[in-house]
Amino acid sequence: MTQKISIQKTRNPKARPDQKKLGFGQHFTDHMFIMDYSREKGWYDPRIVPYGPLELDPATMVFHYGQAIFEGLKAYRTEDGRINLFRPEMNMKRVNNSNERMSIPQFDEAFGVEAIKALVSMDRDWIPTEPGTSLYIRPFIIATDPFLGVRSSNTFKFMIILSPSGAYYPSGINPVKIMIENEYVRAVRGGTGFAKTPANYAISLKAQELAHDKGYVQVLWLDGVERKYIEEVGSMNVFFKIGDEVVTPELNGSILPGITRDSCIHLIRHWGVKVTERKLSAQELFDAHAAGKLTEAFGTGTAAVISPIGELNWDDKVITVAGGKIGDLSAKLYETITGIQRGSVKDEFKWITEVK
Repeated sequence: MTQKISIQKTRNPKARPDQKKLGFGQHFTDHMFIMDYSREKGWYDPRIVPYGPLELDPATMVFHYGQAIFEGLKAYRTEDGRINLFRPEMNMKRVNNSNERMSIPQFDEAFGVEAIKALVSMDRDWIPTEPGTSLYIRPFIIATDPFLGVRSSNTFKFMIILSPSGAYYPSGINPVKIMIENEYVRAVRGGTGFAKTPANYAISLKAQELAHDKGYVQVLWLDGVERKYIEEVGSMNVFFKIGDEVVTPELNGSILPGITRDSCIHLIRHWGVKVTERKLSAQELFDAHAAGKLTEAFGTGTAAVISPIGELNWDDKVITVAGGKIGDLSAKLYETITGIQRGSVKDEFKWITEVK
């Protein structure tokens, strides 16, 4: 796919938000990328246009049957003014993994990275520079046939929007409180858990609301069959340091293959620490805590990067991890990954793509 991206610049640029009060996903830049798909043309008409509303028929299939996928990554401004993307090719690879599961046509991954770079370059002045801030990048695909009937759409839109953002969690890098969910199920093997599709997140809302009512930030899901094995938090993969070993749930088809997860596994092994991807029950986790072996717990994801877990509630049994403070491994991972992203730590793994 070597199509040229057409560009239409906005005539009404927006005022920039206060970088100290960004929040997450609340502000959007001046432009967006759009590309269309039809069975006759394939993917066509790539363009950058002023950010604005979409006009869609009320019968548009995404509204009724949820055929859609999305991604999330970030652009970072370095101290010397360069613009870095962190492993964007992995995001585009995951786009196609999600597309395959959701019966959406495959997208040229290299072209997707070029589209991201073109849009970020266009709106480069929106990249915040305050500590802990970044430009969040949201690629997504929606089914656009105006049709009521359960089948795959014949037309789609691929879009990218940008949002200058601060910390995902209000607590920032401070440990969060997580509730292990016993009643509701997010995903099962053979379903859509490994795909980044909106339905997975809609399914999680009820349990998340109940957890918030009890003072917890997020839900940690158990497997959907036996209801005993740790899977993932709604917006993060999870890791646990048990003795001298770091354990993370294995990718079994119901867990999202996180890019930050993969990066952490690479780094931890690079540092000579044992990492095991396997089944881990909630009971084993709580037994390890009782034995004094559970020394750290943390989540990983694009939005928060590393989020230490300071408290876990499972069936009203509450444990505090690492004294409710950030652990040494969590802190090292956070400093290393964010340092690579912002250019202050050497990129030994060639994870950075620079936007010119």
